[in-house]
Amino acid sequence: MPLITPNGSIKRIATEEAWAPTTMLKAWRKLLEKKSFDDPGFQNLWGFFLNQNASYTSEIIDRLQNLGEARIADMDKSGIDQQLLLLTAPGVQIFKRKEAMAVARASNDEVSEACRKYPNRFAALAAIAPQDPKAAALEMERAIKTLGLKGVVINSHTHGEYLDDQKFWPIFEAAEALDAAIYIHPQTPPKNMSAEFIKRNLDGAIMGFAVEVALHVVAIVLSGAFERFPKLKIVIGHAGEGLPYWLYRLDHQQNVILGSMGENKLKRKISEYIRENVYVTTSGMGWEPAIMFCQQIMGEDHVLYAMDYPYQYVQEEVTAHDKLPISFEALRKLYQTNAERIFHL
Repeated sequence: MPLITPNGSIKRIATEEAWAPTTMLKAWRKLLEKKSFDDPGFQNLWGFFLNQNASYTSEIIDRLQNLGEARIADMDKSGIDQQLLLLTAPGVQIFKRKEAMAVARASNDEVSEACRKYPNRFAALAAIAPQDPKAAALEMERAIKTLGLKGVVINSHTHGEYLDDQKFWPIFEAAEALDAAIYIHPQTPPKNMSAEFIKRNLDGAIMGFAVEVALHVVAIVLSGAFERFPKLKIVIGHAGEGLPYWLYRLDHQQNVILGSMGENKLKRKISEYIRENVYVTTSGMGWEPAIMFCQQIMGEDHVLYAMDYPYQYVQEEVTAHDKLPISFEALRKLYQTNAERIFHL
């Protein structure tokens, strides 16, 4: 149900809502059982979700796989009009190249069927396999032009590699040409980063996710990717993974540290690229101070609503967004029109 206000109605669009094909979860279970994928973060996080009998984890696994009436019932209970579906982390990026490509293609076919069945309730981003950047670019084009998907989700690093490496830039080139936003969703830090997080149970959403994506986005900025692809759009969740708070210091250290080392090769400040090319969602951060700060720092046109379903299915957070002390137009941008513009809904 749309939010009805004295100034008009607003459609609530949630833009970081996870799903998972049953076949992919089965493949993950095999990797865990055989211990054939040497990534402690994956083993720790998905060992917890897939091997626990607790009602919390079983409910999440059930909800991830449902692209029908049960999910829509949850949306109705919380007032969400439409979900933008993202293949849950780490998606296809833990597989070897050929399997990753096959799972991405199959998942795009499956989620597009759900979108066709419930066109007013679901839209989706395409999964791609960065393991083969050129093939990923082709799958992006197929998913958007043929299947009608609305952008791309990349679950951050791929076997410890990040998109600042120019070998991945055919993905950026295709995204810019298609005017397709890339949502960089977190996963657990890679093997060479994860040990100290795991030791303290901080590798997942509690902290590791944010640190990992913040590193990824700043690395993309420093690589010069936004100078090469000035119309490229990157979306990140969780109130910008802390980056809006860090912009002043990033700019200062860009000059002091990188400049003194001769490593500052950018034409502009780090903050300028982030404010221009990066969009943030409120997934998992239904907290007025953080949302207001993001709108102040990033601009009202660069902040979108998200719930983070099913991992953080908290109906009260929707009410918190409804009650934000902002104008009708700013709230409408947050809930509806920014998502419609960025994801071509």
